[in-house]
Amino acid sequence: MIYNLDKINEMAEGDEDFIVSVISVFLEEVPEDLEGLEKAISCKDYENIYKLAHKIKPNVDILGMEQTRAKALEIETLGKTTGSMEEIEGIFPILKKDIHQVVAELKNDFDL
Repeated sequence: MIYNLDKINEMAEGDEDFIVSVISVFLEEVPEDLEGLEKAISCKDYENIYKLAHKIKPNVDILGMEQTRAKALEIETLGKTTGSMEEIEGIFPILKKDIHQVVAELKNDFDL
């Protein structure tokens, strides 16, 4: 399991509906943002690379995915500073793999 629900549980204060709602939003938005990020990278669109990585970052953070958050932050920073596209292209597959893995785990764990 590459996620943990400590942050969500703390915010939810026992409200299961809230937890499922946060996870549902994650499952709905993050794969779309990830797809957009992949397109932005292929187009070398630094502005959208920055925006989409910035948007993904808090979503993985709330699920306690520290390493994934760090990868999103690296891509965000490189996008903002128009850094090395090779570096972005090297980091992205790790981010993508982690997100696909957590999406599969969440769908399975929460029957969504």
